[in-house]
Amino acid sequence: MRAAILREYGEPLEVRELPTPEPAPDGAVVAVEACGLCRSDWHAWQGHGEWNDDRVPRGQVLGHEPAGTVLVVGPDVDRVAEGDRVVVPFSLGDGTCHNCRSGHGNVCSNGLALGFEPAAPGAFAEQVAVPAADHNLVALPETLTARDAAVLGCRYMTAYHALVDRAGLDGGDWLAVHGCGGVGLSAVQLGTALGARVLAVDPDEVARERARSLGASATIDPGNTDPVAAIQARTGGGADISVDALGIAETCRNSVRCLRERGTHAQVGLTTDRERGEVPLPTDWMTRWEITFVGSRGMPPVGYDDLFDLVTATGIDPGGLVARELSLDAVSDRLAAMSGFDTDGVEVLTGI
Repeated sequence: MRAAILREYGEPLEVRELPTPEPAPDGAVVAVEACGLCRSDWHAWQGHGEWNDDRVPRGQVLGHEPAGTVLVVGPDVDRVAEGDRVVVPFSLGDGTCHNCRSGHGNVCSNGLALGFEPAAPGAFAEQVAVPAADHNLVALPETLTARDAAVLGCRYMTAYHALVDRAGLDGGDWLAVHGCGGVGLSAVQLGTALGARVLAVDPDEVARERARSLGASATIDPGNTDPVAAIQARTGGGADISVDALGIAETCRNSVRCLRERGTHAQVGLTTDRERGEVPLPTDWMTRWEITFVGSRGMPPVGYDDLFDLVTATGIDPGGLVARELSLDAVSDRLAAMSGFDTDGVEVLTGI
């Protein structure tokens, strides 16, 4: 099968033939019909994460947002069958630890990160092996195409988990979204669907226009306006919930400081080699006003049905975020474009 392999950090991926994967006894092999390309792939490609002992090794097959069809299952698989249409969460749980059993498989004690470690080769490939298939694979509704499911597979489910499960977003809340890439735009669209009043912050006019088209009440250009002051003025005191969807020090601090009393900040974006995993925060101010800071990583498989129900009930179109469809050979160029923030919307591999 063809796959795209990280050979040197920041250099073009090597696309070549690899042996076809075999399923583990409790696993499955999925034919990849679509796979999203996101900033986490860029972090891996850049070699970030060494400060957290989380650097993706050379030789890794990247790609962590696949959707497709089950080709074969292991002998110990009961719930999943050949021919099933599925989406694959990037946070793979073993299905047996305390976190998995209590519905938090995205932080499995023995989990694997699809496309980020040797034990879990990724989905920039024609096929991908998935362990603990009964726990990890999520059946797709007939109404969703593989392309749209690949959008849901990381951006939407990450945004949904951050907003609903971690930050407790309610209808009528003021929601600020800092960074309008894939996950940020997903947060804008989902927040609007959930009844929030959304303010979107991004220096790029195309990204801001896309946020407005997805329901943002207003957009803010941080290059021309202090976003903290603008959000506080627009909301009459600050946002109820704010999301840093980018991960640089500026967006993280702005997200925290734009909150009203007892507001909640959700950290979704990962830092770059400039921050190296740490950002100074106004902790005394946070203590004074009881600001909550939560981390959010992906979403457990058990949460997908709620997200699917919301998409169906509100008519959200995940495909509306897709700005570009790619071939496997085009991935390296699009990763390079991310270095200059020269991307908008969501880019999805469909020509694998």
